[in-house]
Amino acid sequence: MATLSLRHIQKIYPMRDEDKKERKKQKKKGEETIEKTYSLKVTEEGVVAVDDFNLEIADREFIVIVGPSGCGKSTTMRMVAGLEDITRGELYINGKLMNDVDPKDRDIAMVFQNYALYPHMSVKQNLEFPLELRKVPKDEMEQKVQWAAEILGITPYLHRKPKALSGGQRQRVAIGRAIVRDPQVLLMDEPLSNLDAKLRNQMRAEIIKLRQRLNATFIYVTHDQTEAMTLGDRIVIMRDGDVQQIGTPTEVFDHPVNLFVAGFIGMPQMNLFDGELVLRDGKYAVRCDDAEIVLSEDKQKNLADRNAQPQKVVIGVRPEHITLDKVEGAMIEGVVDVSEMMGSSVHLHVNVGGKDCIIIAPRLDLEGGGLADGSKVRFTFAPNAVHVFDPETEKNLEFA
Repeated sequence: MATLSLRHIQKIYPMRDEDKKERKKQKKKGEETIEKTYSLKVTEEGVVAVDDFNLEIADREFIVIVGPSGCGKSTTMRMVAGLEDITRGELYINGKLMNDVDPKDRDIAMVFQNYALYPHMSVKQNLEFPLELRKVPKDEMEQKVQWAAEILGITPYLHRKPKALSGGQRQRVAIGRAIVRDPQVLLMDEPLSNLDAKLRNQMRAEIIKLRQRLNATFIYVTHDQTEAMTLGDRIVIMRDGDVQQIGTPTEVFDHPVNLFVAGFIGMPQMNLFDGELVLRDGKYAVRCDDAEIVLSEDKQKNLADRNAQPQKVVIGVRPEHITLDKVEGAMIEGVVDVSEMMGSSVHLHVNVGGKDCIIIAPRLDLEGGGLADGSKVRFTFAPNAVHVFDPETEKNLEFA
């Protein structure tokens, strides 16, 4: 059993002496004492790497923390592991306060991005090492090593050195060294980023299988939203040290709370159009160019519940939710810049008023299986798949 509770966690890195002197000069001039540098908040105490992080994690839940480089996701994981001090807030594991508990006493194992294997040891010795530190008896150690090797499919490589292994095999050994002592919590910090695309796909499947066989709670950090969507029970999306949204993969994909989440989750990313939210005869619709789309009933209710007013908006539509000209009525027009054949579908990069729009269309729906560059196209949106954002606050008006 392993539940975790992160309550108002904050991490601040103190400023250098020269930075403090510069801030004193700014203060004397009456300049603002809270600012943003390199996209992170800077206060009198220093650079805020993680700010007010709150999360309750259930036993055996798989949590993925995702975001761009420098958003604070790895710092958050290192605070859970005890490798970084927590500036403010409280971390509980199974109801026990862990802020001042040494990493070795937290019953946590961590898999790093760079494998961190001992090059002079064989695979078997690498797996045995954490058990030797805990003075596990030899016969029990042998059983645990064989168990981990069998789960990960590395039994044939037990007597090889890491340099004789492929990248995927090394990562399996690194995971094996983490799970061999049966930890309550398994932390994984971008473990697949050094692998090629094919190996990443294979290892994602291996991690899903591994999760089913282990009685552990997982926290997985990545900048790859595909990994987040395929692995996580819930996803924590971070930006500049702040949590943007927490939800299941379906929730964050279908109901992004702001423009950042909308653009970050989904591949290809969501298309954004300048438009208007209008209210006619008690019904909300969005207008873009000559097209006016009446929104679906659930979106009508969400907007009405929040008393959304007619206004200029940013309209978000995912590439797969755009319909080419097989319906009647006013439409948006554009010109195909690039047509990418992606097997059963075609990705059309369309110039719409100087902006790039991506449309995913089934090949069977296109005459001849594609469209030539320079072709004119007309399209509209599915009423239940339109997202409406405030251009100033960047919040989704359905949830603001």
